[in-house]
Amino acid sequence: MTLPQVLIPAIENAIKTLFDVTIEKVEFQTTRKEFEGDITMVIFPLLKLVKSNPVELGNKIGNYLVENLAEVSRFNVVSGFLNIVIADQYYLNLFAGIKDNATYGFVTPSANDKAVMVEYSSPNTNKPLHLGHVRNNLLGYSVAEIIKASGKKVYKTQIINDRGIHICKSMLAWQKFGDNQTPKTSGLKGDKLVGNFYVAFDKAYKEEINQLMQEGKTEEEAKKQAPIILEAQEMLQKWEAGDAEVKALWAKMNQWVYDGFAITYKNLGVDFDKYYYESDTYLLGKDVVQIGLEKGIFEKDPDGSVWIDLTDEGLDRKIVLRSDGTAVYMTQDIGTAIQRVKDMQDVGGMVYTVGNEQDYHFKVLFLILKKLGFDWAKNLYHLSYGMVDLPSGKMKSREGTVVDADDLMQEMTATAQKIAEDLGKLEAYSPEEKANLYSTIGLGALKYYILKVDPKKRILFNPEESVDFAGNTGPFIQYTYARIQSIIRKANFDYSNNAQIDILHEKEKELVKQLELFPEVIQNAAQHHSPALLANFTYDLVREYNSFYQAVPILGEEDLEKKKFRVQLSKKVAEVIAASFKLLGINVPDRM
Repeated sequence: MTLPQVLIPAIENAIKTLFDVTIEKVEFQTTRKEFEGDITMVIFPLLKLVKSNPVELGNKIGNYLVENLAEVSRFNVVSGFLNIVIADQYYLNLFAGIKDNATYGFVTPSANDKAVMVEYSSPNTNKPLHLGHVRNNLLGYSVAEIIKASGKKVYKTQIINDRGIHICKSMLAWQKFGDNQTPKTSGLKGDKLVGNFYVAFDKAYKEEINQLMQEGKTEEEAKKQAPIILEAQEMLQKWEAGDAEVKALWAKMNQWVYDGFAITYKNLGVDFDKYYYESDTYLLGKDVVQIGLEKGIFEKDPDGSVWIDLTDEGLDRKIVLRSDGTAVYMTQDIGTAIQRVKDMQDVGGMVYTVGNEQDYHFKVLFLILKKLGFDWAKNLYHLSYGMVDLPSGKMKSREGTVVDADDLMQEMTATAQKIAEDLGKLEAYSPEEKANLYSTIGLGALKYYILKVDPKKRILFNPEESVDFAGNTGPFIQYTYARIQSIIRKANFDYSNNAQIDILHEKEKELVKQLELFPEVIQNAAQHHSPALLANFTYDLVREYNSFYQAVPILGEEDLEKKKFRVQLSKKVAEVIAASFKLLGINVPDRM
């Protein structure tokens, strides 16, 4: 039982016994640092029911708790706040109950519960993954893992944008300028090779536009009449008509990209349970539009186009089918959502990890699915996130100025190597151990820097700042974990049994209080789809541990029972750090 669960029935009894009234809700808050106490009850709401002053009420309730509840040792009242001091025995019992629990904080999914599908990544097959994709992947993967830890079954998925004019641009540029290059002959990852041809197309397109403008065309005319864009449009028409040669080139170049993506995903530490491809889903949803028309949810305009009017809901009219009968993105998103529930019938909700420029799109999508009568539509969530900026400014794929995800991971590893070498202490490491350590620190720094920020906020990413070994960073937390592993290695005595102690040092008590929060933090992070809550909890835990480490001897403690308890406490802190970081997709090193 949590501390509020212990206190609430006793406080309700106190109020009933002392004042013969029933309070609807007992309100708690964290005790302010300048006052003694482990938890604070807010007295003010009780004043509506009992005519008295708050100090008198607080004292009466406090005395009742001390006399009737073993967990409460003493109290103090400041204005309308009852600061409650919890007996050490409560925290000792709490710790004894969690110290050997390997899955502490995690809830096992029930067999009958509905699953949640989490979509993330969803790249285009005309370029490599970049810094924006990194935030998307890290957020989606972590949210999926946190929801799973909170007690739900989870499917991780993505829909790959593998069709359209942008894909044809890369294909056409390869035909024109590629000289039959392959990933093998060029020595490039397939996604990088294809991305280079996307940039090459844009370069050639701009040259043709400039040439046409010199010949007297307006910029708008030149953009439409440039030969290379007309060829790309013709290629797209051939693809849609099933032209065998175009389809073969499309399949070959897409496979190069998939192979390249797979390497990036592996290095980034993310995975997927199911893949969807836009080339398979782009026709989905058209049958649903017909059903919606019959139900009166959609309306047909005189030109044959189909719309939904959402003005009563504060939105606008949204097209779901063009006048020529072709689908729009909304149509296929409707169809894809329905298809996913058909494919995995235990899915009862979905999380879409997509940048905040699509906020409006998802409001409309979710509302349409609700109007169509799907019961799972009430459990749809847009995990909207802000962009990642760099000191140098915005990224542009067409111009080849994006920060490539692979390059970024290499840079983070190199930055970690430089800082670690400057700090020294790596003499005993083999070259392979050093390489693994640099990668663990570098990727940990990148992931933590991104995930510690609320998803909705923009991030200005600073690689060097993220690898700082002090402050709210991944390496700072990893270093504390490694420090605890060193203590455990040196603890050459049996500390497996419960320590026989009655009194806790204040720093020990604060650590146990922080550990107590872990299950609740996982639930809150899952409910709010926010890895930041978990990241910042872990930082607070580490700060609390370092304060404990500075204040009390651990292996140097002469009293064996105290020493045993402090090693056990250190070990549990390390386990919670590792478990929390695993949910963030971050590894922890045993030595640093």
